[in-house]
Amino acid sequence: MSYRVGAGYDSHRLAEGRKLILGGVDIPFEKGLLGHSDGDALCHSIIDALLGAAGLGDIGGLFPDTSSQWKDADSTELLKKVVVLCKEKGFEIVNVDAVIIIEKPKISPHVEAMKHALAKTGLDINSISIKAKTNEGMGFIGRGEGIAVQAVCLLKIR
Repeated sequence: MSYRVGAGYDSHRLAEGRKLILGGVDIPFEKGLLGHSDGDALCHSIIDALLGAAGLGDIGGLFPDTSSQWKDADSTELLKKVVVLCKEKGFEIVNVDAVIIIEKPKISPHVEAMKHALAKTGLDINSISIKAKTNEGMGFIGRGEGIAVQAVCLLKIR
């Protein structure tokens, strides 16, 4: 049996007039994530981790932000496409582990809802781990200007 590990990262600015969507969950907050799609940095980092482990490039290659096709796209739908692609290429997704780094709002109350929303993309809910951290007031995240998300995954080659 053979395994492959992938790492993903995404960051977005927080902006007025946008929804804060993470892991497919609309989180009540006065700012949201600025992006070509819905800005869901959790889904984007998981997508990059999966694509990297499968050797299939990155999110920008598959869903370029220069294409109107992906403007305001639901990132859980993009993730669903990547999960299907990985399975078609002969991979089994063993697990996904992600860290959301944001100063406000508190993310931990929304983690279970995120896991359930991500499970609708084809990921096994028992293989999803999401953690929330602050940046202790440091840098652009600490000043409330943006968010960063890191994700790793393990794929098994069938």
